[in-house]
Amino acid sequence: MDEERELNQPQDQSCWATLPDVCLRRVFWWLGDRDRSRAALVCRKWNQMMYSADLWRYRTITFSGRPSRVHASEFESALWYVKKFGRYLEHLEIKFLNPYNAVLTKKFQVTMRGLLSCLGKSNNRLKSLSIQHLELDRLVWRNSIRTSFIKSLSFFLKKVGKHLDYLNLKGARLTVDQGCHILSSLSYLRNESLASELNLEDYFSHHLAVYSSPQFNKTMAMFRNLASLTLNYNCISDELLENLCENNASTLWTINIKCHVHDPHGQVVWGMSWAKLARQATNLKVNFFFERVMKYERLARILLQEIPIRSISLRSCYFSDPDWSMRPTLMDLLPTFRHTLQKLTFELNNNHESLDEELHLLILSCRKLFYFKVWAFLDVRFVERILKSLEEGQCALRTIKVRIYTNRYETNEEDRTLREIFRKYRKLIDSELNYFVIAYPMM
Repeated sequence: MDEERELNQPQDQSCWATLPDVCLRRVFWWLGDRDRSRAALVCRKWNQMMYSADLWRYRTITFSGRPSRVHASEFESALWYVKKFGRYLEHLEIKFLNPYNAVLTKKFQVTMRGLLSCLGKSNNRLKSLSIQHLELDRLVWRNSIRTSFIKSLSFFLKKVGKHLDYLNLKGARLTVDQGCHILSSLSYLRNESLASELNLEDYFSHHLAVYSSPQFNKTMAMFRNLASLTLNYNCISDELLENLCENNASTLWTINIKCHVHDPHGQVVWGMSWAKLARQATNLKVNFFFERVMKYERLARILLQEIPIRSISLRSCYFSDPDWSMRPTLMDLLPTFRHTLQKLTFELNNNHESLDEELHLLILSCRKLFYFKVWAFLDVRFVERILKSLEEGQCALRTIKVRIYTNRYETNEEDRTLREIFRKYRKLIDSELNYFVIAYPMM
């Protein structure tokens, strides 16, 4: 009887059939779209798992800017995804990589029109949208294509703006009228936007003095819940700071400001405007990123002592000027912010002057500094001096990243010295530091 009972019982099922939903969902999470579709054909349970909202909340859609058979299906698969699973989407990132010609920008524009239209009809939970580096001022974007794309994007933002929390349009490079038109869509029918994070780095085309535009200041006055704002210095004005003070003081935590040499940055912004904003927005921290804006006179007009600066990045981008000196900035300007500075980044072509002593003194003066990165012509022993100061408790660094430029092809001698320094302070480095140091031939 026992043998008959055993024969009549069903055979043991595969362990996959009894896998808990949370585990099966995790397996599906790591599969690509094609593998998910195939897995959904296995059984009813797996098919139901295919439509789990958790799997489709985040999406990055990448379009290649080069004509290729390999990438020919990108546009169709993007539409397929939005039609099938767009209603679950909460975080969407779209990339269009260096469009090659007007044919591809047209195809992208038509695809985005269908994608945004479908998404606007089916989705009511989108929280973040990122479309970066479109560079709409390039010649491959013909006027009609550009105008149609802006129209589609604006119409979509009117629909989803009420629940959109994060918008990243970095590198769009628009005119002031076009840029303000898109931003105004977020406050459609409400005269205000509750988005908390806004990235407008390189949002406007180079050479535009956006700070003098009443339209831009009026548009920014509609934002009432900003916690993080990223933009170029050519957008900064007393009027903008006043708007932020009136409408976002209770929520504003971070302002990231990029200042590029080709952007207008000679406007006068009063220290009292920054001081008022800092008093009202008590948690505010400001981060500056300079590209090829290196001269002391220009930096001193921008880096006012009333600004609560958390980090500063200065990049010369291999540009060298024998009449330029970094010493006044390191010795006189940056120590002004020694009580608030936490991060410093330098990429300098200082072959004409030694800055080891000035950089070391700056590190010692900034007691809250925990991140230090420098690419410059330095003596190898500069690293040892920093580590010794850290060992003696004279600074609070937790990250040290140094690229030591040399004028020789061979760096054997520098590499040997760096290994000796590492062995000497290995216990300190292993216990406390994110440490990366290298010698690099700068020929």
